[in-house]
Amino acid sequence: MIEVRPARPEDADRLGEIHAAAWAASHSPFFEAGFAARAVQDRRTGWHGRIAEGAGTILLAERDGLALALCLLRPSPARPGLAEVFSFYCHPDAWGSGIAGALMNEALRRLRDDHVPRVHLWTLRDTPQARRFYVKCGFSETGGTRAHDYGDGNPVAQVEYERAC
Repeated sequence: MIEVRPARPEDADRLGEIHAAAWAASHSPFFEAGFAARAVQDRRTGWHGRIAEGAGTILLAERDGLALALCLLRPSPARPGLAEVFSFYCHPDAWGSGIAGALMNEALRRLRDDHVPRVHLWTLRDTPQARRFYVKCGFSETGGTRAHDYGDGNPVAQVEYERAC
């Protein structure tokens, strides 16, 4: 059984593990090995602060009590009136299992309940699996592109997706 709920402070370590494992699988190939290893480690530790600060709506999806996917939603700083999916990660062990889809459905439901009309997100241009997932969830490319620097001085191309809530 899949349950989606707000993340709690005691979930921070598991959120970090999900983020690190997913980022290692999906993003590491785009970076030099040393930077990628440091970036994966950084993703393990940042969730305590995000939860404590109230960094947005952080949702956690669990299957049979095991947390496997996370989503961080915030008001969009660049697109007033819209929400933005700042983080959406599923542990690679659960890719293709349906848990990410259940998480996205719940995130969209919450945005609708909050009367948010539209939501957008950015994803790496060269991650076809992620891009297919967002299209399957009803997102469409906006035509927006940007170069995003993750901190190594070598920006990677991202594309923007958007949909009605």
